[in-house]
Amino acid sequence: MEEGQGRAAYPALRAAAGDTLAVGFGLFPLGVAFGVLLVQSGFAWWWAPVFSIMIYAGSLEFLAVGLILAATPLASIALTTFLVNFRHVFYALSFPLHRVHGPFARLYARYALTDEVYAVTATRPADTLSSARIVWIQALCQGYWVLGGVTGALVGSVMPDVEGISFALTALFVVLAIDGFRAHRDVPAPVLALVCALLAQLVVPDYMLVAAMTAFVVTLGVRYVVVERGGGALA
Repeated sequence: MEEGQGRAAYPALRAAAGDTLAVGFGLFPLGVAFGVLLVQSGFAWWWAPVFSIMIYAGSLEFLAVGLILAATPLASIALTTFLVNFRHVFYALSFPLHRVHGPFARLYARYALTDEVYAVTATRPADTLSSARIVWIQALCQGYWVLGGVTGALVGSVMPDVEGISFALTALFVVLAIDGFRAHRDVPAPVLALVCALLAQLVVPDYMLVAAMTAFVVTLGVRYVVVERGGGALA
């Protein structure tokens, strides 16, 4: 952390801890589930912090386990990563990076921009977000995730295999999809997703995930353009 931030480090840390406490209650157990899944998929426990530092993209880390075990080509992994995390491009448009000072702090702020960090900073008044507070928010969120992953990996390495643990990622996305539908009641979106998945499975089963996600992104874009031009009549 830069010298100019050091004076306000402790007050900023206390504020960031209060900002992220509720997030931590969600990130830590999810990290535990990831750690258990990782070791019971055949990885050593120390891969948990490696994944959570090198990748650090919650849902993608779950997905990466299956992709690596399936020996997925690097090009497919790269495209999947791009599609899964493309939303971060839009986060960056309104994330208060301009309030973060110092080259290293700004570099970390870019790296550690996650859904949770964006949600926390977006709900705080801009004038209360100092450089140190933003960086601490990000560091604490990553700390909750890494600690949860290591804890789960260590526990999973000494516990008997849990049947169905590989279904964790699918279950996670099902829950997120149900919550999203309850919030917006957007019927066409899940229907489009299902159609894209079925078509991808039929046409290119070896690249089903990448093809389905690509088709879904394209259809959502087309739908948005059509709805906008139609004044929302087709929404």
